[in-house]
Amino acid sequence: QTQVGTAGGRSVSGEESQAAEVLRNELGVVVDEFGIPTHMVFYFEYDQASIHPEDLDTLASHGQYIASSPNARVRLEGHTDERGTREYNVALGENRAKAVERILQLQGVRPNQISILSFGEEQPAEDGHDEKSWSLNRRVEIVYESR
Repeated sequence: QTQVGTAGGRSVSGEESQAAEVLRNELGVVVDEFGIPTHMVFYFEYDQASIHPEDLDTLASHGQYIASSPNARVRLEGHTDERGTREYNVALGENRAKAVERILQLQGVRPNQISILSFGEEQPAEDGHDEKSWSLNRRVEIVYESR
């Protein structure tokens, strides 16, 4: 059970603690030993860069957490499945990351808190050649670089 309150001797504000508590309890986000998020994955349909409606609340919670944490920095990593040309997949991965970025910015996240990187098909989460594998590879990963 992760406790929130102090982080390495520094006090974590109630607002930060509450935001981390919400993310950990409701979203199943990967958190560090202080309850601070480190990583989250969002999946996409084939050849699409649209956020699933059921992911909007989760993304909004991430955005609120990042916006309330001035030192927070995230990297949005866009990925695709193996189908399509390399160039097309790099562009699609970037478009997926930008879709996530737009939702975060609607919550008040500043542009300097976000970086975008597209890997296209180069870093699959699953090494298969079927729909199950492809569906796990069509994703954007939010990587918390600093919290």
